[in-house]
Amino acid sequence: MRLGILQCDSVRPELQPEFGDYPDMFQRLLTTEAVQPEFRVYDLTAGKFPESPDECDAWLFTGSKWSVYDPDEWIARAHEFARELHASRQPTVGICFGHQLISRALGGRVEKAPIGWGVGVHTAGILRHEPWMQPDRDKLSLLVSHQDQVIEPPEGAELLAGHEFCPHDMFRIGDHILTFQGHPEFGPGYSQATMDMRRDTLGEDTYRAGVASLDNSIDPDVAAAWIHSFIARACGETAD
Repeated sequence: MRLGILQCDSVRPELQPEFGDYPDMFQRLLTTEAVQPEFRVYDLTAGKFPESPDECDAWLFTGSKWSVYDPDEWIARAHEFARELHASRQPTVGICFGHQLISRALGGRVEKAPIGWGVGVHTAGILRHEPWMQPDRDKLSLLVSHQDQVIEPPEGAELLAGHEFCPHDMFRIGDHILTFQGHPEFGPGYSQATMDMRRDTLGEDTYRAGVASLDNSIDPDVAAAWIHSFIARACGETAD
């Protein structure tokens, strides 16, 4: 399987020696003994876009420090490519910024949340159990880092998970789009490092609560298994 990583930002240079860049994180997350995709990376921020939606078998939009409503040209092009992927029913996953980008591209509304920054470990309750969501869980805990949120999902979105801080935390559209507000690719060390760098921006209370939450367990392997299974089904393969 060819998985196209649509890179919407880069890890800060001083953190890359320890944590790698965002495509590295997703390659670690999504490569297992049983599943070893062929990854192709497209740096959208540098204007490197795929020539067509069928250039890869499946696609993943990464997170970003940008907002999806920023006026940058590459963001407008990313919206258009998300619409192309939807129109052609290409298997597509969106993470954080990618979750918000797909939502906005397809008619949803994204804004800075009045509740402020979300950082550290957040736990969403599963609202709908799908056959591909194996192992089955009633909750999913992931690391988060965001100010913006999907305020109104696009038409046709099926809400799969949410919580008080972020009600529209995870949804699917049809059988070909799956999005998460959380970051299954993040580890606690990287989350700590980003919070340390943003301490003044976050405010002391949010920073301390976020750091304290890192003692809680997270479920990146569960999210990765769901992504694999969802893509396999969307590609017409058999997924256990």
